[in-house]
Formats: sequence, C-alpha cells, structure tokens
Amino acid sequence: MAQYRPGQRTGRADKRPPTGRPTPAAPTLAPSIRSCYRYYVARSTQRHVAQAVRPDPARYSDPPLLVLASLADGAKHGHVMIEDIARMSGTRLGPGTLYGAIARLERDGLIEPLAPDDRKQPYQLTVAGRQVLRARLGTLRRFTRAALRKLEA
Repeated sequence: MAQYRPGQRTGRADKRPPTGRPTPAAPTLAPSIRSCYRYYVARSTQRHVAQAVRPDPARYSDPPLLVLASLADGAKHGHVMIEDIARMSGTRLGPGTLYGAIARLERDGLIEPLAPDDRKQPYQLTVAGRQVLRARLGTLRRFTRAALRKLEA
C-alpha cells in the first residue's frame, strides 16, 4: 500500500484521509485574495444572518393554528390558504410548512380533504377541528388578556 501524503487524493468519495493520518492542510491564499475573500463572504452573508436573527417581532407563527383559522370560514386549497393566512396574520407560510401542518392536522382528524378540483386539493374543518380551534383561540384570548394586564401594571 502506498504511503499517504498530505494533499494527495485518497480516491475515497468523501476525500478524507485514511484513519490515523494527518488531515491535509487547507490551501493557502495570497494575502490580497484572502482579504478580498473575507470581505465579500462577510458582506454577502451579513444580510442573511441579520434577517434570520431578527424576525418581525409582531409576527405570529403557529402553522397548525393558522391553517385551522383559515379554514374556519369554509373549505380552501393550499394557495388560497397561504394568501388568507398572510392577510390574517402577516405570516406567509412556505409550501413545505403549510403542507406539513396540513398532513399533521389531517392525521389528527382535525381537517379532511374534499374531492379534488382539477389539480387543487381543498380541505375543510371537521367537527373536532372546529372544537380544537375554538378551545385554542379561547386559551390565546385568556393569555393575551393576562399579558396585557401585566404590561399595563
């Protein structure tokens, strides 16, 4: 078996050196390139990190509750729910978040699918879903009143 040298390709898919061998050193960059690299990486990622760290403080996001509230006034399909939730709460759910919440609510028997309309799958609240929505909104109402009293004190 040939001796492993740092920087040599091992032929392994993950490109790691064999166990017990030193890790190859990272390539060195010229100082001007390194400075430029640091500047542009920091500049291009700073905006994304700032947005991720500081979401809108007034935004409310509980996807299952938002879906139940959207369906309270009648059956809807995904895109209409996304728009309705955005109007109601200021929160725009992505498709993955929306359909994940729909799957959980359907599994729990709180919503049910209706007959598909073309390629659109509408959903509606079940009786249990309406009861759960009413109970959760009542809890939120009590919580909100108590928190507002604390703020005013």
